[in-house]
Amino acid sequence: MGERARAVEDVAVNHEFWRGKRVLVTGHTGFKGSWLCLWLQSLGAQVTGYALQPPTTPSLFETARVGDSMRSELGDIRDLSPLVRVMQSAQPDVVFHLAAQPLVLESYTDPVGTYATNVMGTVHLLEAVRQCPSVRAVVNVTTDKCYHNREWLWGYREEDPLGGRDPYSNSKACAEFVTMAYRASFLNPAQYAEHGVAIATTRAGNVIGGGDWAAQRLIPDLLDAFARGITAPLRQPGAIRPWQHVLEPLRGYLMLAERLLLDGPSWGEAWNFGPNEGDAQPVHAVATALAAHWGDGAAWTRGTGVQAAHEAGMLQLSNAKAREQLRWHPALSLDAALERVVFWHKAWRSGHDMHAVTLRQIDEYQSLFLQRLHS
Repeated sequence: MGERARAVEDVAVNHEFWRGKRVLVTGHTGFKGSWLCLWLQSLGAQVTGYALQPPTTPSLFETARVGDSMRSELGDIRDLSPLVRVMQSAQPDVVFHLAAQPLVLESYTDPVGTYATNVMGTVHLLEAVRQCPSVRAVVNVTTDKCYHNREWLWGYREEDPLGGRDPYSNSKACAEFVTMAYRASFLNPAQYAEHGVAIATTRAGNVIGGGDWAAQRLIPDLLDAFARGITAPLRQPGAIRPWQHVLEPLRGYLMLAERLLLDGPSWGEAWNFGPNEGDAQPVHAVATALAAHWGDGAAWTRGTGVQAAHEAGMLQLSNAKAREQLRWHPALSLDAALERVVFWHKAWRSGHDMHAVTLRQIDEYQSLFLQRLHS
C-alpha cells in the first residue's frame, strides 16, 4: 500500500505520459468512445479501436472524423476470437472497455442482446487481456446505474450494494461482478509481479455532450425537437439524474489509467466520477436550461404517454473517493456543460468542421480546468 499512500501530484491529464502509449478502446465508434479516442489522439497516443459500426446516423465518430488518425477495427465484443486477434496485433499498454448496450429502454426490448454484450462482452475482454502480455492497465467502464437503487437522496458510494432492476442496470452490475472475479481469480494483486495487469472499474453519471444522437436519451431528443421547432415532450420531468459533460469522467478515466500503469493494482478498485451535488437536477430543470441556451422559442411539455418500463426516479453519485484519493473533481457546471452541447450542435447544423470543433472543446476544457486549478 506504500504507493497508494503516496500523495498524488498530478490532478489533471498528464500530456507527456500519454505520448506514444499504445491504447485499445472498445466501443470506439460510440458517443463516449469517440470523445475518448479524439482526446487520446490529441495527447499523442497510438489508438486502436474495436467496435461495431457507429450506432446512429449521424454519429460523432463519422461527423468528427474520429477514425482518421487511429486504427479502427470493426467487430463484435460478443465474438472472442477476433477481439483476441486485434488486441494481440495492437499490443496495447492500456485498455479502455466502453463497448456496451447502453440504453435502459432498449434493454427491455432486447434483454438477451443486452446481457450478451454487457456481461459476456466483459468476459471476452478480460479473456483477451489474459492472452496479451503487453497489457498493463484495464479501465472497465460500467455505469452509475449498477447500484441497487433505493431512491436515496444522497449519492451512492463505491462500497454500496450493486443491483439493478432493469436488464441494462442489472447487466452492468453483473459486469462489475465479472471484473471482481477475474481480478481475484486470474489477475490477483498478490500475483501482480507475475501477470503485471491492474484493473479498475468506473461509474459515471448521465453524460452529455456534442455528437450524441442516441434514441430515447433526454438531450438528443430535446435538441431534435428544438431544431424542428416543436415542443419537446418529457417522459419523466421529475426524475433526478447526475448530469455531467462527457469530458469530466473521461478525464477521470485517463487519470486513473495513469495511476494503474505507474503504481499498479493498489488503484485497482471501483471509482465513481460523478458531478457536484448541485448538478444532480430533475429532467425539467435540464430541459428548461437547454431551451434557454438554444433560444428561438424552444420549449418542452409533460409527455402524455404512459411510461411502460421502469426507470429510476432518483439517482445520485458520490464523487468523494475520486476527489480525496485521485484528486479528480468536476471542472464544469451543468449550465456550462449545456452551453457547450448547444454550441456543438449549432456548429454542426451550420456546416462547420466538427473534427476541429470537437478538438477545440477538448483543448478549451483542459485549459479551463488548469486555470481553475491554479487560481
